Amino acid sequence: MLNLLSVKFLMPIPENSLEVPYMNQEHPYHPVIPPVSEGVPRPLWSVMIPTYNCAGYLRETLASVLAQDPGPDVMQIAVVDNCSTEDDPAAIVEELGMGRVEFYQQPMNVGSLKNFQTCFELSRGHLIHLLHSDDCVREGFYQKMAQPFNEHPEIGAAFCRSIYINARSNWQGLSSMELPESGILPSDWITRIAELCCISVPAVAVVRREVYEKLGGWDRRCGLSGDWEMWVRIFANYPMWFEAEPLAMWRSHTMSNNVVHAKSSTFIQENFNTVEIIFQSYIPNGMKSKSCKLAKQNCAFLALQSAESLFAEDEISRAIAQIQSALKYSGSFIVIRSVVRIVLWNGILSLLRKIGGNEKYQSQLTTEADSTELSKAAPS
Repeated sequence: MLNLLSVKFLMPIPENSLEVPYMNQEHPYHPVIPPVSEGVPRPLWSVMIPTYNCAGYLRETLASVLAQDPGPDVMQIAVVDNCSTEDDPAAIVEELGMGRVEFYQQPMNVGSLKNFQTCFELSRGHLIHLLHSDDCVREGFYQKMAQPFNEHPEIGAAFCRSIYINARSNWQGLSSMELPESGILPSDWITRIAELCCISVPAVAVVRREVYEKLGGWDRRCGLSGDWEMWVRIFANYPMWFEAEPLAMWRSHTMSNNVVHAKSSTFIQENFNTVEIIFQSYIPNGMKSKSCKLAKQNCAFLALQSAESLFAEDEISRAIAQIQSALKYSGSFIVIRSVVRIVLWNGILSLLRKIGGNEKYQSQLTTEADSTELSKAAPS
């Protein structure tokens, strides 16, 4: 167990802490998050920033937090590095943090989920903000997001709208309005969050530490979809606040977890697993509900989007496997229609390649293809 009071700048994480966390006997897939030890000073905030080979974006992330820093008595700021191999996050922390920001480094790569678990375990604030090192917060995030917890002690978590940004920090869009104005979400919103993970990334959400202590960490069966199951689990046990102002920015880039793993059969399977866990655990008669069918259909479209990308890279067998996965979980008309379109179109392109068709003509065909059908058919 780390003595957090002794941390000044760099503290490697002991190897014995990399073992599988103690699991709750009632819920064996939910790792336990132990309470903060007695006598340890407790700030209001723990801003925990997991990172891996992301030092370029980490600079912007840290700057967005430090610009709102109320001081160490109110906010713990910590970067937890999953043993980066291509850059030096410690140097960024030292440069920008100047001793204000704690830095912990795993002695080996333990995977994203265990690194997130380390963030929870090292936190000591009353409110935990898990901020990925490629996302950012806007001015006023911490002041505005603390208010509902002060005014509504019954809520377990709060989240805000997010701004989608690209690798160059250009705005690409906004997440949806879950309510006409800020407020506590109605109880039937559980159907919405069960059908689709509308809390885009952990960066937009704040959770009371005592909620994690009671409910445990991310379900290890869900993999990188563990945040989705976590939001549903929290909402099933606590009221949740929606902040209508977009106070966080979610970055999409070629090396982000979602993009890197989007074409992985494991990632797709974890999404399907998460749907079944959610509807079996938190929704009455969930597996037979219309909402469950819609959630599986959403996951099927995720698999089909992966299939299209794999076809474009000439990964035919992997693309076909993704199509089979999509059909396994949803046989809806729009899914089948999309499968037919994908197969026919990519069959035509394959035939043109084999007969040595004109490259310029093939390029024109590809550009003019109805590539938007999937996005139009898939629920937003």
